[in-house]
Amino acid sequence: MTKKTTTLLLLCTVAALCFMGCEEKSSSSKRTREYNAMILQTTSRKLASTYSATIRGKQDIDIRPKVQGYITDIKVKEGSIVRNGQTLFVIDQVPYQAALATAEANVDVAKAQVDAAELSATSKEKLFEQNIISDFDLRMARTQLASAKAQLAQARANELTATNNLSYTLVKSPVDGVVGTLPFRVGTLVSPSDTTPLTTVSDNSEMYVYFSMSESQVLSLKRQYGVLEKALLELPNVELRLNDGTKYSEKGVIEAISGIIDPITGSVTIRAKFPNKKRLLLSGGSGTVILPHRQEGCVVIPKSATYEVQDKVYVYKVENGIAKATIVGVFEISNSKEYIVESGLIEGDTIVVEGVGLLRNDTPVKIKEFVTNKRSKRE
Repeated sequence: MTKKTTTLLLLCTVAALCFMGCEEKSSSSKRTREYNAMILQTTSRKLASTYSATIRGKQDIDIRPKVQGYITDIKVKEGSIVRNGQTLFVIDQVPYQAALATAEANVDVAKAQVDAAELSATSKEKLFEQNIISDFDLRMARTQLASAKAQLAQARANELTATNNLSYTLVKSPVDGVVGTLPFRVGTLVSPSDTTPLTTVSDNSEMYVYFSMSESQVLSLKRQYGVLEKALLELPNVELRLNDGTKYSEKGVIEAISGIIDPITGSVTIRAKFPNKKRLLLSGGSGTVILPHRQEGCVVIPKSATYEVQDKVYVYKVENGIAKATIVGVFEISNSKEYIVESGLIEGDTIVVEGVGLLRNDTPVKIKEFVTNKRSKRE
């Protein structure tokens, strides 16, 4: 065999091998891959809506003085637990004790004047019967008696006012609760016209938690239950997530829905009541109300079956064996593993549920196994 012939055979062999490799690569690129898929069915899920909330005591009562004077004693500390009728502050009592003593003396004087006027009137009546005095003298005596009685009534009213004013120097708590801040100290002059209260007593045996729903959400409740009164009876108990991320141990009851829509925010205020036996909740705090509800007849897909491009969520819908990239409208379920589909997919559609990150649009796919989106009724 000549050298020229050997070279020619070698070139033919290389060309044949290259052709076979290209053919195998082309065949491999057109090979249909196998994926797990899901045929969408309607199902139900337990959801949880969250709302920002503010916490208030059952009663938050500003304590204000009813009389003017210097604070002579403060009987409580900030954060103290107090009972109804317990003294919180003492305002200088000396001028009010003097005013009461004066009022009591005036009552005694008025009583003496009434007694004297009664004696005069009785005497004049007898003299009039004997035609010793005129009718004018008798009427004057009676008028003086009436005037003395009126002065006695006025003196007794002043005595009552002085008694009340003296009692107001002992500033007492009107409810059981917890004392707030104490902005004033002993020696401070206070009066009923002060804009700042002496303190605030919060009745926090039970706490009111306020949150807001949009107008559309409230309308949805009305459609579901007919009237809001029925909704209050049938709405589930709510949970409260505190600012540190923990859940409050007790559940609350929604007991009031405002009948007025805030014209600025377009929302309706809702009030839930939570027990507070351990006094963990404090008035003025904040948290998040968690309202559970069940959504029936929804289409649910796993998050693993989706991918995002520029804030849009996509899935691969299988049509005639071809994977089609499809935009879907979704919202996330609280388990963080699933989406509820709002648009883009319907019951009966088939989607790829694995390996979506490696797929490309219009790629042929073969279904390896079907998975389901159903769950047990207990969930």
